Order: sequence, then structure tokens, then C-alpha cells
Amino acid sequence: MVSGSGFLKKQKDTVHLHISANDGVPIYLQIVNQLKYLVAAGRLAPGEELPPIRVLAERLLINPNTVARAYRELEQAGVVTKRRTAGTYVSDAASPLARRERLKILTERIDALLAEAGQLNVGIEEVLQLVRQRADAMQPRPEEK
Repeated sequence: MVSGSGFLKKQKDTVHLHISANDGVPIYLQIVNQLKYLVAAGRLAPGEELPPIRVLAERLLINPNTVARAYRELEQAGVVTKRRTAGTYVSDAASPLARRERLKILTERIDALLAEAGQLNVGIEEVLQLVRQRADAMQPRPEEK
């Protein structure tokens, strides 16, 4: 069973990646999705270097070919660029796609939620009610004086 987490060292903080063999999503896609999310959310900035393939593979306890595949997918999507013998960097072109990418990520998560709700025989109105309840619960409460 493969399960691991790794981190991307940044100048100011550390960004974590988590993978799980139990997720039902191929490991390379978990890496792709998480890195896309981090770029879209601005946690990885344009021009920022990603760890070398072997380093990230060691941190995540996975095969380097899996990381290489994820990096290739990210490069094809325009999220990262490879510089020969100089590493893999977040693309400068990734930032204009940030909002569209965030919406795509949310759409995929909503699709998964709706599929699971259907399997559990929970209707859309009930799901929406739960979403509203959770949103309300997550709102910061005004300080009591």
C-alpha cells in the first residue's frame, strides 16, 4: 500500500502534498491535481521551482516515473515549464488560468460529491442544505464583548 506525503520547500513556508493508494485516483493524477490547485490558489508562484523528480519521489515514497509522468502532464497543460538541466518551474502563463483552473477543480469535487450523494440516496436539495449549513458553520463568529 502506497501512502505518503511530501513537501515543497518555499522561501517563506512549506507546501505539502499528500498521496493515498486508497483514494481511487492514480497517484500521478493526485500529484497533478494538487500542484494545479497550489498554483491556482497562488501558493506556488510563477517562476517557482518544483523539486527534482527523484527528490519528490523520495519524499512521497513513490517511483520516480510516477513523478515524471505528473510533471509531463503539468507541462502539457501549461502549468509548468522544463528548463533543460535547470529544473521544472511554475509557468508564467499559469497565472491567467488561475480562476478557470480553480473552477475546474471545484467542478470535479462537486461531481464527486453528487455521485456519492446519489449512491447514498441523498437528494440534491438535501446536499444543498448541507452545503449551506457547513458554509454557515465555517463563517468566523464575531467576537463577543
